[in-house]
Formats: sequence, C-alpha cells, structure tokens
Amino acid sequence: MAEIIQRDGTWTFDGDALRLVPGRDKNVGVLRKSLGELTIPLGALAGISFEHGKKSGRLRLRLRDGADPLLHATGGRLADASDPYQLTVDSDRYGVAEYFVDEIRNALLLDEVPATAVDRYLLPGPAVPLSVSAGDGTASFDGERVRLEWNWKTEEAKSAAGARTLALADIQAVEWQPSVGLENGHLRFTVRGAPTKAPPKYDPNSIELWGFKKDPLMALVAAAVQARLPHPSAPPSEDTPAQRLAPTGVDHDALLRRLRELGDLRKAGVLTEEEFTLAKQAILRDM
Repeated sequence: MAEIIQRDGTWTFDGDALRLVPGRDKNVGVLRKSLGELTIPLGALAGISFEHGKKSGRLRLRLRDGADPLLHATGGRLADASDPYQLTVDSDRYGVAEYFVDEIRNALLLDEVPATAVDRYLLPGPAVPLSVSAGDGTASFDGERVRLEWNWKTEEAKSAAGARTLALADIQAVEWQPSVGLENGHLRFTVRGAPTKAPPKYDPNSIELWGFKKDPLMALVAAAVQARLPHPSAPPSEDTPAQRLAPTGVDHDALLRRLRELGDLRKAGVLTEEEFTLAKQAILRDM
C-alpha cells in the first residue's frame, strides 16, 4: 500500500483503487470538501504525474476519457482548488510523492490498463438527493427530476413562470460553465424538444452564476444528472414503446392517430403513465 498525507488531503493506493480524502486546509475548495471521499478504481485511471515546484509540488491524476461524469459535465473547466484529482505536496514530501507515482504506474502496467476512452461511467457521480443555491436560483435533483427555483435576483422575464421541474427523461444534456472575467457562468439543461439560444439570464432552464464562492457546487448537480444520462459513447439502445410512437412529421391526422394509439397502449399496460405523458407532450408540441 502507498499513502501520502498532506494538509491538502490524503491519497491512499491499495493496488486496486485510489482513495482520495480532501484535507481541511483553507485552500481546499468547497467543491472538494462537499464531494468528500472518492474511490477511483485502477481501471478508470489513464495516468499520474508529479510536478516539482520551489515551495510545493503537485500530484495530478489523469482519468480515462468518459470515466467520470463530473469531468464530462464540467469539460475541464474546474479551478485547481476545486479539482479533486490534484494534490498539493510540500517540498519535504517530494520523495513520498515520487514513490506514490511509481507504485501507481507499475500497477497500471501490470494490470495492462489501457489509456483509451471508455463507453460507460466508471465513477458513480455525486450522491442524490442534493440541492445547491447560487447565482440567481436553486437547483435540486432527486435522481429523477431537476427542480429550478428562483430568487429575488432573477430576471423577471425568467422568473414570471415560476419554478421549473424537468424530468430526467426530458433532459438531453447538462453543462456547467464557471464565471471567467466579465463573463458570467451558468448551469444549463438542454431540454428535449425545446432548444434555446437565450443567454442564461433569460433561459428558464439555466441558472446564471456570477463568480461567487458557491458557484462550483452547481457542478455537483451537473455531474449527478450527467451520471444518469446515456453515456455519450455508449452504443444506441433499443427505443422504448413511447419513443417508437414519437412523431416524425406534421401530418395532423397521423398525429391524432398516434394519440389514440398511445391511449390504447396505456390502457393495455404497455406504456407507463410517465412514458404516456412524455410521448403525448411530444405529439402536442408538433401539433
């Protein structure tokens, strides 16, 4: 077993997995503290490196592309203090850090772990339910639905319709973008059948972020949702009955027939109430 203990956190490797525990130092970001302990299977790693510095060094883990929903949702935009896969190392522990790197690299070689991308998430993402307040609203996720609620700072045109509830089945993509310079950040959900190019300030499916301390926590919501969406590299799965009945044109007679078919399938128990509602909404949008 290899272990390195620092104010920034503790990393332990037992040959099969890495255990990352964030430290209590003031420089540890709120996102890392909220994530808590992480367990990274060896098969999710693509590599590890150690960078020397005059006063301190830095250990960096590199995960295989597609292995972690947090990295996918944030797109490599996490700041160093928020990145759970970095560890600041004091200069008097450089020897320990180098030994730690050697142990992991040897294990990767012995297990013949490829550095290639994966087609399924190897980490589970943040636990649910969770709720985060930042910017102009609050985002909550229970594993099945996202709820967006607004505060007094929300643009009136966006808050006028009230709180939003998005079913997971209606969400096509999720993105977290930090505030950079004069550009505000956001947590944005792309909803099936309702694409928009509106700025997050006016988009009812987005929360606008202004660069405050809690902004990185919105990445937890993004990662939790991402972990439950189809993996972007996964092979296409067979359509559900509701998806097969989704409209493909604007022939109103055909759409009415599809509505009747949906009703019959629901009565027969082929469609669940949720599948029936989603397919019906898609047809009504086309009508």
